[in-house]
Amino acid sequence: MSLTNPTWLLALLAIPLALAVQALLQRRRRRYAVRFPALGTLAAVTGTKAARWRAWVPAVLLLGALAGLVVAMARPERTVAVPIERASVMLVMDTSNSMLADDVSPSRMEAARKAANTFVDEVPDGLELGVVAYSTGPYNVVAPTEDKDEVRGVIDALAPDGATATGDALQSALDALGDVRGDDGRRAPAAIVLLSDGQTTAGRDPVTIAEEARRQRVPVYTVALGTPSGTIPGPGGQTVAVPPDPESLRRIAEVTGGQAYTADDAEALDAVYQRLGSRIGSKQETREMTAGFAAIGAVLLAAALAASIRWSTRFP
Repeated sequence: MSLTNPTWLLALLAIPLALAVQALLQRRRRRYAVRFPALGTLAAVTGTKAARWRAWVPAVLLLGALAGLVVAMARPERTVAVPIERASVMLVMDTSNSMLADDVSPSRMEAARKAANTFVDEVPDGLELGVVAYSTGPYNVVAPTEDKDEVRGVIDALAPDGATATGDALQSALDALGDVRGDDGRRAPAAIVLLSDGQTTAGRDPVTIAEEARRQRVPVYTVALGTPSGTIPGPGGQTVAVPPDPESLRRIAEVTGGQAYTADDAEALDAVYQRLGSRIGSKQETREMTAGFAAIGAVLLAAALAASIRWSTRFP
C-alpha cells in the first residue's frame, strides 16, 4: 500500500495526546470522588467499575474514526494485477526425442506436461491460451482460446519423438497470434512461452523468428529444461547425451524482450510456470482505497455517538 498525501498522517499524533488527556480526566474524577463517605457502598450501588470502561468506549471509537478519516485523507493506494483485455498467450512445447531423458523425474516429458497444466491453471481468467507442440515440425496447433480443456487435451496427448524444429514452432505460434484482434481491430497483446530441452536440429533459425517476434511486439519467455547429464537410449544399445541449450533460449528471450529461465528438476519447472502463469496476461494497476477507510471512519464515528448517547446522554 502507498499514500498519495502521506503528510496527513501527522494528524495521527493527536490520538496519543487525546488518550493522555482522557486518562488524566479519569484520574481527576477518581481523586475528587474520595471526598464522599461510604465510597464502597456507593460504588456497589452505582456500578463504578462498569462506568469506568464505559467512559472509555466512546472516546476510543471516536479516535478510531479519526484514524480512519486521516488515513482516507492521505489517499491510500494499492497495486493489483488485472487481466489484460483480449490478451493471448501461446504455449510452445518441445516434444523431440530428447524429452525421453529421465534426468528430470520421472522424465522430461512428464515434468513438462505437469508444469504446462499448472500454467494453464495459473493464467488469469479471460486470457486466451493456445498451444503448439513440435518436434521435427510443429503439430497439434491450437489457436488462442478461452477453452482451457481443449488446451489441456493437447498437453496430455504429447509424446516424445523426432528432431527439434524450434524456429518453425515459433513461427506457427506467431501466425496463430496474428489472427487474434482486440475490440479496436488491432492485434491483441500477446506473448509466447517456449519450453525446450535441446538445440535446434531442424527447420529455420529460431533467432531469426525471434527478431520477427520483436517487430510484432511479442515477447518470448523461454524455459530450458534438463541437466547436462541427461541421456537417452541410442542405436546399438549406446546412450546419447542430450544436454539442454540454455544459451540459445536466452538469446531468443533477449531479442524479443522476454525473460529466460532454467529448470533442472520438476519442482523448479513448476515454480517457473506458476510465476509465468500469474504474470503473463495481466498488468499492474493502481487503485485508490480512500473510500474504504472513509467508510470505516464513518462507521466508528456513528458507533461513538451511539455509545455516548446510550451511556452518558452526551456526545464524547
